[in-house]
Formats: sequence, C-alpha cells, structure tokens
Amino acid sequence: MKRRKRICISSLSLVISLLLLCPTHSFGQEEGTRPHRTGKTHIKSEEPLPQKAGKKGSKVMMSEAKDSVAWFNGIAVSFDVVGLLQLALSDYGQYEAALRVHVKDRFFPVLELGYGKASHDDDVTQISYRSKAPYGRIGLDINVLKNKFDDYRVYGGLRYAFTSFKYDVWHPDIQDPWWGGTKEYSAYDVKCHQHWAELVLGVDAKIAGPVRLGWSVRYRRRLSSDEGPLGNAWYVPGYGLSDSSNLGGTFNVIFEI
Repeated sequence: MKRRKRICISSLSLVISLLLLCPTHSFGQEEGTRPHRTGKTHIKSEEPLPQKAGKKGSKVMMSEAKDSVAWFNGIAVSFDVVGLLQLALSDYGQYEAALRVHVKDRFFPVLELGYGKASHDDDVTQISYRSKAPYGRIGLDINVLKNKFDDYRVYGGLRYAFTSFKYDVWHPDIQDPWWGGTKEYSAYDVKCHQHWAELVLGVDAKIAGPVRLGWSVRYRRRLSSDEGPLGNAWYVPGYGLSDSSNLGGTFNVIFEI
C-alpha cells in the first residue's frame, strides 16, 4: 500500500510539474517575438532609438546649412560717382551703370555700360576736341574672402571692353608765312574704335538694407585700336585720355535686389 501511495504521489507531482511548465514555455515563446530585456542585455528592436547629436555633429549640420546657398542669389545694380565728378570738374567724364549677378555669393558676372563725353580746348595749342559715344564692358568678379557671408567683400576680376566713336578736332586758320593767306586745320566725324582689357581689384560693404558702397582700382591694357588718319584720339570713351596712365578707378553706389 505504501508503495502504491508513493507511486501515486510521484505521478501526481509529475503531472503538476508538466502543467506548470507548459504555460511558462508558451509565454516565453510569445514574449520572444517582442523586444525585451534580459538582465543587462538589450535585444535590438527593428527601429533604432534616436540619438542626440553632440556639439561636433551640430556644428557640421550648421555648416552644411550655411553652405547650401542658392546657385542664383540675386542681382545688384550700381552707378559710378567718379565719372560724374570728372564731368563736373574736368573736360571729360562718363555716365556709367552696372548690372551684377550673384552666383553662390562667390562669383559675380558683370555688365558695365556707359556714355563718355569730352569737350576740350587747349589754351596753348588752341586745338579743340569734341567726342561722345557709348561703351561697354563685360567680365567676372570673384569674392576672395573665405567667409562669403560677411558684410564686406573683396574682389578680383577681369573685364573686356569695347567702344566705337567719332571725334571732331579743329584749330583756328593758320597764316601761311611764305605764300600768304590762311590754311584750314580741322577734321570732323573721324571714326575710331578700341578694344581693351582691365584687371580689377575692388571692395564693397553693406551700409543699410540693400544699399552698399564700393570702390575699385583698375589697370587697363589696350588690345587693339583704330584711331583714324590723324593718329591718337585725345579721349576714348570708357578708357580715358590716350596719353594718360593706364590706372583708373570707380566709386560705386550699389543696390542689391
């Protein structure tokens, strides 16, 4: 009897143990399909947890945002003050305006158009000279500063320029000491043209809103010219005096759009 009791008790214990093990094993399988923690070990989920960017990462992101400048970043129109002062204070000068396109705030294609005038009477030689004609330049400026977002810009650039013009020159009639009488010395509508290049170094700065002020220094080099049968013209529109220095300059009032 005692042996039978032991067998029954053992069998009952075995059945109870199996019943207890079955739900635990099933729950383990269902839970295994989801991410869970076992002690200190993490089971990776399908979607990684977001990580906070450090200071270095945020600086890189800010730098990339700043550098993402549009290819076309506006235009600027300007006019030159130096030419107006020359007209007011001397025998020659010009009206000049420019259109500049901003490409990535680094490159600036430029178109310059002007109208030059000269009215000169030489008190010593008594020769008078008159000329007026349009001229044009086309070229490119490059902002050489490392920080292209600064309110200041420093440019290096190049221009190709051309003008086609006419001039009048005359002198009071000359007395002929041998044969007597007078000799006329004059020429009108003498046709000329000239090609030249300019190296440009310039600076401009933001004053307020869209208004900027800037100046440039230019070295001019004549490429080719035809100045008519009388030789060098006294004044070439856009270039200046033929026998003067190759250096010139502008002072510009600029409006950015």
